[in-house]
Amino acid sequence: MSERNAGKESCFFDETKGGEMKTLAKIGVLVASVGLALPAAGLNAAEKKESAGAKLYQQHCAACHPDGGNIIKPALTLHKKDMDAHGVKTAKDIVGKMRTPGPGMTRFDTKTVSDKDAQEIAQYILQAYK
Repeated sequence: MSERNAGKESCFFDETKGGEMKTLAKIGVLVASVGLALPAAGLNAAEKKESAGAKLYQQHCAACHPDGGNIIKPALTLHKKDMDAHGVKTAKDIVGKMRTPGPGMTRFDTKTVSDKDAQEIAQYILQAYK
């Protein structure tokens, strides 16, 4: 019992109860904070897992091919069925289209997109737009 509350049993109990409540409130805030921080950490981890091909695709291709589509020629998407129909079936085929595109598509030479980066983009397209 504190000196301040000597002989006042009910006050001592109230202080203890109040102290316990404050501690429980602090623990609750801590648990809530951790609960909010963990999903945010998960999002950060997901961003780190994004492949080089995905990042390169966003940088060089996504403006004209959002979600694998095609804003210039809607029938020429990057989805497997459309690419297959136009003879584009492998990473080599995709890189070939990047280097020597048809009308309406920007040409990506090796100065703009290196061979390594073009391969990364092609592999990403094949995996992302099945």
